[in-house]
Amino acid sequence: MNYKYTYCLLALLCIIHTGCTNASGRMQKENIVASEAPRIINIINFIRQTDYRVENADSLLFDTVRKQIMLVNKYRFPATFLFQYDALINPDYQELMKTQLQSDCEIGAWWEITQPHVEAAGIKWRGEHSWVSHANIAFTTGYTPQERELLVDVYMAKFKEIYGYYPKSVGSWFIDSHTLSYMYDKYGIVASCNCKDQIGTDGYTLWGGYWNQAYYPSRVNAYMPAQTTENQIPVPVFRMLGSDPIYQYDAGIGRRRQGVISLEPVYKHAGMNKDWVDYFLESITDQPCLAFNYAQAGQENSFTWDGMKTGLGMQFPVFDSLRIAGKIRLETLETSGLWFKEQFPYTPPTAVTTLTDIRNEGRKSVWFNSRYYRTNLLWEGRSFRFRDIHLFDENVESPYYKKAGEGNQFFYFTLPVVDGFLWSTVDDRAGLRILRTDKEGNRTEALLSQPVVTELERDILQVECSDEKENLFRIVFYEDRFEVSCKPEEKDLRWMLELKTAPEMELPFRSFEADKINAEFKGYRYTIACTGGTVEHGSQSADYVFRLIPLKNKLTIDCTNADRH
Repeated sequence: MNYKYTYCLLALLCIIHTGCTNASGRMQKENIVASEAPRIINIINFIRQTDYRVENADSLLFDTVRKQIMLVNKYRFPATFLFQYDALINPDYQELMKTQLQSDCEIGAWWEITQPHVEAAGIKWRGEHSWVSHANIAFTTGYTPQERELLVDVYMAKFKEIYGYYPKSVGSWFIDSHTLSYMYDKYGIVASCNCKDQIGTDGYTLWGGYWNQAYYPSRVNAYMPAQTTENQIPVPVFRMLGSDPIYQYDAGIGRRRQGVISLEPVYKHAGMNKDWVDYFLESITDQPCLAFNYAQAGQENSFTWDGMKTGLGMQFPVFDSLRIAGKIRLETLETSGLWFKEQFPYTPPTAVTTLTDIRNEGRKSVWFNSRYYRTNLLWEGRSFRFRDIHLFDENVESPYYKKAGEGNQFFYFTLPVVDGFLWSTVDDRAGLRILRTDKEGNRTEALLSQPVVTELERDILQVECSDEKENLFRIVFYEDRFEVSCKPEEKDLRWMLELKTAPEMELPFRSFEADKINAEFKGYRYTIACTGGTVEHGSQSADYVFRLIPLKNKLTIDCTNADRH
């Protein structure tokens, strides 16, 4: 089925029906959105048996899950509860799930590795405690491919022994591609979820990926969206935690570790704050998003009930109101995964549009994602730039694909073209900016205001805004390329896109030709092609990296990495 034309049918069904069923045939009431583009929220709570960082952890973590269930039941929300192996085998949790959890909720797997799990698979445990957060111990990136399969087999057998079926959803801060493929091929999982983009937080770096919603990953790199059905794992991976579309990206510039500005209910200035939650959800529910929009709510039990009760207690009535108003679809991760697979044969283009600034500082943001690239537009007052552009290539093999990673961190990247975080300092922000030039060659930044964001089709997003001279700039994002054009009011207007970064940054660009830029990142070569317009390389004495010069007031940038090596 062509996904561009399925939404009208979906909207009609939403009007006709008062409920829908998930994969197990259970009714989910009042969770349908009579909207052409669904706005989906998954409530996902992931469960550990113990945490060495928390005093009286076992009892506090169990009590947290019990109260999460009570809250979910109060609102009759379909929710997903994901279990680590240590909690899975605990009879108290088994009894709690079987007697207290309502029937339209889901039980699945949380893929952090623990001592009981490792020892059940016949592998030696390397941690100081029965659960640790080190990447090479807590995640399958730190195990050989053969060990990963043993860990999957042990977990799946135990889960089926307890609940009578295999889990359909498996989540983690990150699951490597070998493990994810094995789970799909042998056990038929239908959905997964992983951490939001972040630099160094808790030792985990995920940077440059499909920014929100969900994607089909490459068979050799679970962080990299695939471009073809042949080379993709047919399990949609949903991005977790609900990142602030404006402020999360820049959090921690100049440091090796980012902070967190997300929907997680434990953060006082974000998920625990009613004004921030309203701002975030307005972007999710009311702004252009193309195929669909998405957010994950819920919390890991390690934060304990005292840490999350205020935030969850505030968020749930908001979700309930939006559900009743038909503005969101609340459903389990399994249900979302099945829907995604029915709609999309490959990763669809999506967008996240945020035109209201929670801090009232004049910022606006538009994210665009497709199977070929992602990009972010940022306005700060009238100052505008492409803050981020990363290309995707399914042939980029993860360093953890064939062997175990070492150390207490892991690193996943895509292919940078513009990186507004890693190429910036606090005082010098990298970006691709629109510059105007006069007859003498003097450059001035085009000051743009009041963007108008339009869905031209289900897979095409247009952004329009005028500068101070009323020249109308138009940016159109297609699945495989984007175009920047201008309808000038000024006679003889000349303009360009110019990349500037903070000084002395390590950049991937290796050579420049008239119509393309050749780059290399972590040993992988790729190309940024200017199929409409020309490329100009900055000299050693220049204060810019490169310029893209339009042809007849129009630039076209090919994002397919057509010259793959």
